[in-house]
Amino acid sequence: MDDVRDKGELARIIERFTKKDGTYQTVIPALRFIRASHMSEPVHSVYEPSLCIVAQGSKLVMLGNENFQYGVGSYLTASVHLPITGQVIEASLETPYLSLQLQLDMKQILDIIRASDQEAKPDGVVRRGLMINHLNDTLYDATLRFVRLLETPHDIPILAPTMMREMVYRVIQNDQGEVLRQFALMGSHTQRIAKVIKRLNRDFSLPLRIEKLAEEATMSPSSLYYYFKKITAMSPIQYQKRLRLQEARRLLLSDQIEAAEAAFQVGYESPSHFSRDYARLFNEPPKRDIRRLRETMKNEKIRSY
Repeated sequence: MDDVRDKGELARIIERFTKKDGTYQTVIPALRFIRASHMSEPVHSVYEPSLCIVAQGSKLVMLGNENFQYGVGSYLTASVHLPITGQVIEASLETPYLSLQLQLDMKQILDIIRASDQEAKPDGVVRRGLMINHLNDTLYDATLRFVRLLETPHDIPILAPTMMREMVYRVIQNDQGEVLRQFALMGSHTQRIAKVIKRLNRDFSLPLRIEKLAEEATMSPSSLYYYFKKITAMSPIQYQKRLRLQEARRLLLSDQIEAAEAAFQVGYESPSHFSRDYARLFNEPPKRDIRRLRETMKNEKIRSY
């Protein structure tokens, strides 16, 4: 594959629109920029279907027990909602970590597949919902032209949809393009699991009934379990638990509520069970973890001024 030319221009544009550390929503609704001037502690979140490109620095993403590291010259695609742990591992004040995230629309991906005459029947091969790939010249050039639109906002309504479509097309053309194709193909095992994942993200606080989910996906419970773990690196129960714990942490950090109340809100019946699971994922019990996070956020705010 071709090497990426002028890697610095994308970083310069992102830096121009991100004066301080943080996540910035651009005037293009599907596009966000991220900036960090130091290595971060692990951050737990849910990746939406998206394309992530690092322009400067590097990042480590953990999905289940698997690690994915990417930086300049590579990109990440998430094809479904995935609870991950992300950590900036290369950044400094002089050369901050800079990246972009483009939200993906599976309907648009399917339209592009059909228009490019690349539609294929499901092949039965199930791939991870998160992949790292090499950033070649064609995708980099398309990305650079896309972010340059921020410098001419009046062009965005006309040109952004076309340029975004080109970026998605370039991803589909790359080595791991099959990952996106499999999630867009109607009737594939992967597409069925994507519907189950969507349901779990919506109803994570409700009791999990594998038989009911399998029936809705027109799969056997054993097939559902097998394909779900292939795609997410987790079982459905582990996936639901991650969602519950991450939402509980968000509630505890943003609201003045007790751990027991947060536990009940996210679907736990036992506060002690919740505290054990919480400490296992976040390495500290809820009260101590939230106190540490608030102190970290306070220090970060002071440091940004």
